[in-house]
Amino acid sequence: MDRLGDGALVLDQDPEVLTSDRAARFLERIGAVPGRFRLRAEMPPGGGAGASTAALLALAEAAGIDRSGLAPACLDIERASDPLMFPQPDRLLWASRRGEAVAEVAPLPGCEVVGGFWGAPVRTVANDLDFPDIADLAEELADGVGLDALARIAATSANRCTALRGPATDPTPALAGDLGALGHLRAHTGSARGLIFKPGHVPADAERALAEAGMTRILRFSTGGTA
Repeated sequence: MDRLGDGALVLDQDPEVLTSDRAARFLERIGAVPGRFRLRAEMPPGGGAGASTAALLALAEAAGIDRSGLAPACLDIERASDPLMFPQPDRLLWASRRGEAVAEVAPLPGCEVVGGFWGAPVRTVANDLDFPDIADLAEELADGVGLDALARIAATSANRCTALRGPATDPTPALAGDLGALGHLRAHTGSARGLIFKPGHVPADAERALAEAGMTRILRFSTGGTA
């Protein structure tokens, strides 16, 4: 996000993540001066990867406002928020519709994730609470788990979500089996999908297999551990 000048609010976006109304209300909410802002996102809106929250935080920083402490403001505007304003969001068990941390979890083990976006975008609807109960899985995370257990927990959560919300044609579980992944994951609302591997054990043809299954914007990244 770049700020191009002061004055009336002008948003130059590719793709469009924020409406002008939401951006204006957010800037007013955090006490920032409007201006012209340019936003470029490498993920689709409705992907379930936090694009809306990331865009609001980028808008705040471009306006000169530090992102720390902005969870209430993001929640006011979006009625749901990801924990991206915190330095270690992966350490938080997060209630997105309440905009608060339910608990802090132990550091997650290191892994590699290969993923992308499958199917049509699904925008978050704040009053949509039709999600599977994962309280038992959350309890397992509290004291720390190894990578095998983490991958199993992620896959169990993803499978419960698919069983409840669909679609049954989701290719991610089959891809995990075919490519020898430890587990798989999905956005609870949105099209983001991913496969979880032990570091250094991603098959050379993983990206090609995901593309052939219909995934787009495929990427590979490392997370967890001490990095």
